[in-house]
Amino acid sequence: MAPGTSLPFLLLATLLAAAPVSPAAEPEAFDVRRHLSTVTRYDVSRGSNNAVAAPSISDECRVIHLNLVARHGTRAPTKKRVKELDRLALRLGALVNEARQGPDSEAVKKIPSWMKGWESPWKGKVTGKGGELVSEGEEELFNFANRVKERFQDLFDEEYHPEVFSIRATQVPRASASAVAFGLGLLSGKGKLGAGKNRAFSVLSESRASDICLRFFDSCQTYKDYRKRKEPDVDKQKEPILEQVTSALVNRYRLSFTKQDVSSLWFLCKQEASLLNITNHACQLFSEAEVQSLEWTDDLEGFVLKGYGESINYKMGLPLLKDVVQSMEDAITAKEENYPDGTYEKARLRFAHAETLVPFTCLLGLFLEGSDFEKIQREEPLDLPPMPPQKRNWKGGLVAPFASNNMLVLHQCPGKTGDNGISQGQNSSYFVQVLHNEAPVSMPGCGNKDFCPFEEFKEKIVQPHLKHDFDMLCKIKKPDAAEEPSSFTSKLYNFFLDLFWRKGYVVNAEDVKAEL
Repeated sequence: MAPGTSLPFLLLATLLAAAPVSPAAEPEAFDVRRHLSTVTRYDVSRGSNNAVAAPSISDECRVIHLNLVARHGTRAPTKKRVKELDRLALRLGALVNEARQGPDSEAVKKIPSWMKGWESPWKGKVTGKGGELVSEGEEELFNFANRVKERFQDLFDEEYHPEVFSIRATQVPRASASAVAFGLGLLSGKGKLGAGKNRAFSVLSESRASDICLRFFDSCQTYKDYRKRKEPDVDKQKEPILEQVTSALVNRYRLSFTKQDVSSLWFLCKQEASLLNITNHACQLFSEAEVQSLEWTDDLEGFVLKGYGESINYKMGLPLLKDVVQSMEDAITAKEENYPDGTYEKARLRFAHAETLVPFTCLLGLFLEGSDFEKIQREEPLDLPPMPPQKRNWKGGLVAPFASNNMLVLHQCPGKTGDNGISQGQNSSYFVQVLHNEAPVSMPGCGNKDFCPFEEFKEKIVQPHLKHDFDMLCKIKKPDAAEEPSSFTSKLYNFFLDLFWRKGYVVNAEDVKAEL
């Protein structure tokens, strides 16, 4: 023992030396499937969701109504995109042959093995326009429905009726199929059909031409004009990234890639990783930094053409926002007037597209940076999302992955609202909770609370948007009375007037009208 060293100190030192050293937390391994923007699978996105913790909701509060706005599940590529991949196959074959015939023997060694003789997995498999829901997409919605049913047991314990649990979808097969998959999960075990004791249920759809609630983007001429004008600008903003990545790939693989080649290879990467779980083919061509840069270009496009880039993108979603609020007000009326169960709607479940979900998310003011909420209240365009490696809130893989959804949960709490946000006393109070991809999110318009008094929700978040009229905003002309289709009587009236005029008779039009 060294002079002056106590025995207890030696024992402590010995114990510390013998104790296992906890390794430093290793950074999470890079997973390209988390960086596919809006092509991200739902389960992958949920695994990387950094939403706020669940709020402290009083046990006395209970859910009385649920609004769901969901995107369809994972889908196959469209016919247009399948043709692009077929062209890519021909192009890769030509590049490989060019390298083999060239003087640089080392170049051939750098060609990834998968690229030699590659053909698109979707070659010859597209039917119609493509883009149909795939089995993985069906599972996303089916499993999601089971979680919703489990989470809101009291709400869904009631016997199914189409006017109590309303299921709506756009007239696009992948959206209606998503509604069916969700309905099967929600109502499994509640019927008599088959081993799963399923039951039939109703899915309502409006024609594409008139569906301003879920396909408002199809009816809004102002938005169409904006998008047509803005798309070339978006392409220019993406171009420097594509040029940098193209240059890097040419140097890395000694193949004469063009920007179009790289764009198609990035699309192939997203399809392989999302639909086929293949990450060691097209995705492996890119470095981590290049993947993040390409992801940013996709997020940029979604931000400018669907999101906060211009107020028309979300203002046109006003009919959907009104529909959501009206359904909650109807539920409150039913509760206040003691309607019996089975006589009023308890859930309105909608299935549509990213072009529906993203504007609705913006109307709620989610995924903003800093004080951006005040800017959207003034309908000012926001700054573009920061480029990597800077962090950003607006990521397509979090905002609108496949099967992404916003659930607005209406709670009834006894008593009056106190300073702590929970009610006290005898009268009922109502609160809105927003769940994005099933996780509670804070609402900047409600003081960054995620449990917002309904009246405050209407005043701070909804009311500023209500100054607009959809028809005026979107330049939709309603037919004048003179332009409306004539009735049989009107046609007969005009026929006789014309006949008398041709015969040379002078008649009183009002007399003819009276006789008819």
